[in-house]
Amino acid sequence: MSQSAETNEHAAGPASPHLDDSERDQASAHSSPRALVIHEIIREEGEAALARRPLALLWSALAAGLSMGFSFYTQATLKSKLSALPEDTGSLLAALGYCVGFIIVMLGRQQLFTESTLTVVLPVLTHRNLKTLMAALRLWLIVLVANIAGTWIFAGLLSFPVSAELTASLQKLAGATIEATFAATTLKAVFAGWLIALTVWLLPNSRSASVLIVGIITYVVGACQLAHVIAGSVEAAYLVIGGSAAFSDYLLRFFAPTLLGNTVGGMALVGLLNHASIAPEMKGRG
Repeated sequence: MSQSAETNEHAAGPASPHLDDSERDQASAHSSPRALVIHEIIREEGEAALARRPLALLWSALAAGLSMGFSFYTQATLKSKLSALPEDTGSLLAALGYCVGFIIVMLGRQQLFTESTLTVVLPVLTHRNLKTLMAALRLWLIVLVANIAGTWIFAGLLSFPVSAELTASLQKLAGATIEATFAATTLKAVFAGWLIALTVWLLPNSRSASVLIVGIITYVVGACQLAHVIAGSVEAAYLVIGGSAAFSDYLLRFFAPTLLGNTVGGMALVGLLNHASIAPEMKGRG
């Protein structure tokens, strides 16, 4: 028996000789895409983002910043309603509210900065030219600025009088964003950026479980009190607008370390490593 015939005899999944055409189609539908396929799906999303007009990016990113405010609002609301429970139990249950903004943004295809650090870095690493790099820097700048603007608008809306119970919950949650040292916040932000970028990497293979995937991973971010530059911006901005913190606290104790950590976690620990694992296969076909 020839080597090719033996290979065909032992083929599995969609290529199995024991399946008819309709069964092969079913096997193909249920088979998991290879890492190279996932890489290319995400890279294609990055290429599409780079090709968008600046104004379209700006509006999409502004919408994402506003949507992320619902993570803060929902989490604070749950925390105020669960105040009769022990502190640890209430906090773990309230962290379910942290997922809301991420689910809206990711499934609504709104432009989120921490997501862009992965999707856009793949075209940069693939093409390796100045034009792609400059397009990526333009996108990151537009998305980051518009995301942050959206969070400040939402924080401003929350500053209007609400119930005393909810206000206390909002204040307590927001205060955590500027409590830690620069180094501690940066480390927590690395983990958050890492997890959010991994969410993007998992979504092409999630099929109908997208909400569950996004929910589980962002719940971990919320429950572990990790630092996310957009979700946390609503909280830190709420403190500044309410007079509980100075703008310098927002910049130096929250924004700078969180932006640094999220970028390192998303770009270096996910984007670069996953691209490096795929690069030999891409060269072999190129």
